[in-house]
Amino acid sequence: MTEHTAARNPERRPTLPRELLLSTVLPATKLSKAEFARRLGVSRQSVYDLLEGRQRVSPEMAVRLGALFGNGPQLWYGMQSNCDLWDAARTVDTSAIRPLKPA
Repeated sequence: MTEHTAARNPERRPTLPRELLLSTVLPATKLSKAEFARRLGVSRQSVYDLLEGRQRVSPEMAVRLGALFGNGPQLWYGMQSNCDLWDAARTVDTSAIRPLKPA
């Protein structure tokens, strides 16, 4: 069997973990945001801040999400990290930085 990996358009921002939570995960669980927060062991405000985009997925939150959904923290933190790097690559001016040459 041949494995196929879809090519991602590099001009498209990676999906934020909050988008996945809002569009797919939370509706599938049928949990209220308050119950979601309780199960994560965080305040409702933390969940609202995360889902509204006022808070990023921290390593601690990634561990909590991974434990709750049983898929580990790498998925959640990796998604956040991919978005952060994509944003930084488009906002940090590196035009004055000259690459080092091997000795």
